[in-house]
Amino acid sequence: MTATKPLPQGEEKVRAVRAMFDAIAPRYDLVNRIMTFGLDIRWRRRAVRSLGLAPGSTILDAAAGTGDLCRVLSAAGLHPVGFDLSFGMLAHARTAAPLLQADALRLPFPDAAADGLVSGFALRNFVDLGAFLRETARVVRPGGRIALLDVAEPDNPVLKAGHAFYFGKVVPRIGGLLSDAAAYRYLPQSVAYLPDRTTLLASVAEAGFTSVEHRLLSGGITQLITGTRS
Repeated sequence: MTATKPLPQGEEKVRAVRAMFDAIAPRYDLVNRIMTFGLDIRWRRRAVRSLGLAPGSTILDAAAGTGDLCRVLSAAGLHPVGFDLSFGMLAHARTAAPLLQADALRLPFPDAAADGLVSGFALRNFVDLGAFLRETARVVRPGGRIALLDVAEPDNPVLKAGHAFYFGKVVPRIGGLLSDAAAYRYLPQSVAYLPDRTTLLASVAEAGFTSVEHRLLSGGITQLITGTRS
């Protein structure tokens, strides 16, 4: 059996994540639609609805990628501003929202600049999740809202086994056929970066958010974390 290569850490992770998303940017949306059977669109709409903010509110989109969440935010009457570490992803974005290349741990925004912040499937890619949450708390005004999406594991043992097989075996095959094989082998492995549910929610609360809620979507394959800036 081939040993699994250790996941990168620190600055090595920053470089690896940037290079990976630069590489898969051209067909990122296509692969997402196929490997989630289009459910990722529903998840993003659910995240935006969970904000509960008034039309015209300014929402930062962390790791905006090709602009999927920005488009949903705009359709809901909100004003998105997207940022991403990967210039390749931003270059393939399909959104009219303003976009900038930026490190999510050192955002070029003043304190309390935004009414809310969203993130789609990026928590495990940040080199320091706690630092990201603290920076999020800095740029979101008191009373503002956050909605964070990422992958999850179903609680049901049967669903958990099926999901593990699909995410660990089928998704890399799809990614290899349509895009970059190495990247789509890494993505299932990157779940190991995520803390357990209790630790994750505690980290969100410690960063400065109240009314923190956790929801499992689509049988538990995706999680949505929401909170209000205290």
